[in-house]
Amino acid sequence: MSVQAGVVTFEEFLKLPDPPEGHLELHHGEVIPMPPRIRVHVEIQQRLLELFLPLAKGKGFITNEFPFRPTAEHEAWQADLGFVTKERWNNDESDYFLGAPDLVVEVLSRSNTVDEINDKMTVSMDNGCVSFWVVDPKRKTVSVTEGDVTKRYSLSMSIPCGVLNGVIEVRAIFE
Repeated sequence: MSVQAGVVTFEEFLKLPDPPEGHLELHHGEVIPMPPRIRVHVEIQQRLLELFLPLAKGKGFITNEFPFRPTAEHEAWQADLGFVTKERWNNDESDYFLGAPDLVVEVLSRSNTVDEINDKMTVSMDNGCVSFWVVDPKRKTVSVTEGDVTKRYSLSMSIPCGVLNGVIEVRAIFE
């Protein structure tokens, strides 16, 4: 559901007031209100950040709620967790990171649709993302897409993270 009619540019998007709850994103020129995250969502985001921080140290920039701008004029997205290599981060002098993070992690919420996640994955992969993770709290699984291949990992498995040259235990994400 858009909050403004018509196609909106990034510059117009920047002038919009912040909503009282959640945040706004710009998808294909449409302003999208994103609901506030629920407790389980932020807990998993925090665990993911704690798991990834040691792997990312000295290799680049990682954070929760990573804002990024794909190359199109009508886009402004936010990853639940994003990592960008030091080279890409240091070579981008814009106020808003241009392109997508090398690693994008999305934690599914009740409000997410398959189309929304697929759209975010497509936009991310088309703009520099190498590894796109979808964390499913309900099923306690993680789906990882790299190139044209998607693999699903369950609780007893380990996920190789080539972008950060490490491994994440699925069980640790949901503990």
